[in-house]
Amino acid sequence: MRPTTAWQAMAQRPLGFLTSAWPWRSLAYLAAGVLFGAAVVAVFALVLAAGIALLTVLVGVAVLAGLVLASTWVASAERRRLRLVDLDPVPDPHRPPAEAGLRAWVSHRLKEPVSWREVAFTLVSATALWWLDLLVLGFCFALPGVLFEATDAETWPWTVFGAFVLLASPYTVTSWAGARAAMTRTFLAPRDLELQEELREVRASQARFLDSFDAERTRIERDLHDGAQQHLVSLGMTLGMLRLDTPDGSPQAELLTQAETQLSTAHQELRSLIRGLNPPVLADHGLVAAVEDYAGRFPIPVTVDLSLPGRLPRKLESTLYYLINEAMTNIAKHSGATSARVQGRYHADVLILDITDDGHGGVDPDAGTGITGLADRVSALQGRMRVSSPVGGPTLLHVEVPCRFA
Repeated sequence: MRPTTAWQAMAQRPLGFLTSAWPWRSLAYLAAGVLFGAAVVAVFALVLAAGIALLTVLVGVAVLAGLVLASTWVASAERRRLRLVDLDPVPDPHRPPAEAGLRAWVSHRLKEPVSWREVAFTLVSATALWWLDLLVLGFCFALPGVLFEATDAETWPWTVFGAFVLLASPYTVTSWAGARAAMTRTFLAPRDLELQEELREVRASQARFLDSFDAERTRIERDLHDGAQQHLVSLGMTLGMLRLDTPDGSPQAELLTQAETQLSTAHQELRSLIRGLNPPVLADHGLVAAVEDYAGRFPIPVTVDLSLPGRLPRKLESTLYYLINEAMTNIAKHSGATSARVQGRYHADVLILDITDDGHGGVDPDAGTGITGLADRVSALQGRMRVSSPVGGPTLLHVEVPCRFA
């Protein structure tokens, strides 16, 4: 496994690590920490002094508030600088304000816990971390230089000690750089609660997507039923009236027969499409009956063993139906199967579905077989999905979705 931090590189290959870029990256991290820390201390000291001096005219309050907000830029720079010794990115934990404008942004930032965590990190960095960076660099490089210059017949042991310090400097520098990076990540990385909030937003967005998808599907079904289907019926009546005025056996009668046949085929396909978009059996009799109805019209034999204690909520029922529908469509298109099975049980507030086929297997989620779309649907239901599809088959699609019956 390729190391993603200087610590991992040093631990995995203690000797090979010396010929890699990690010691130099660690050195650059600490040297930049000294320069950046000194600059931050200088700027913050001036701003703090100005804020305290201006407190009597209330302008200092705004200056001190600006000092708090400036810590967010310091933290942002530290997150970017962290990439020198830690390749795993640190997400920005700040959330965008609900309203636009500088005032809303300032108010939002001052209320965020992460902003005050960044203030604490800036204070720790200014009072301790960059000084320790300087101390480590001085110990590793300045001290050996001093000892070498003071070499004589009586102080040669100190020269040997300086040589050992210099030879060990890649490990010393990298060890402190790794410890400093771990401390920085602890302060500046998002907390679990912050990540959970983002996860809740993602799940809410997925739920809204499913709602809009269902609404759009219902709209399309209604438009096809009230629009295209009615036009086809009207066209059939027009062809019937033309036949009354057309002599039997004439070329026109033969063309009318072909047109009526094609119209009947189109009408049947449209009715099948409408029934697939919003099957009446699903609304009237529930998921089990709808799956059995779909399996009865499937091009290969499908065994349905689906047992539920009652009707699911309409939204969940509809989503599960189309999930099974899409999975079976994938079987027909890609598996080469001669039979399939849909099995489902409800246990401990979890609906467990197993969809299997005896096809050639080898399902690849990146090959456009629809597995990714199924995973998205399951994720939107806060469920989980696993696929077992060895080359040669069979393929098993295992889905677990939390649900509760009324």
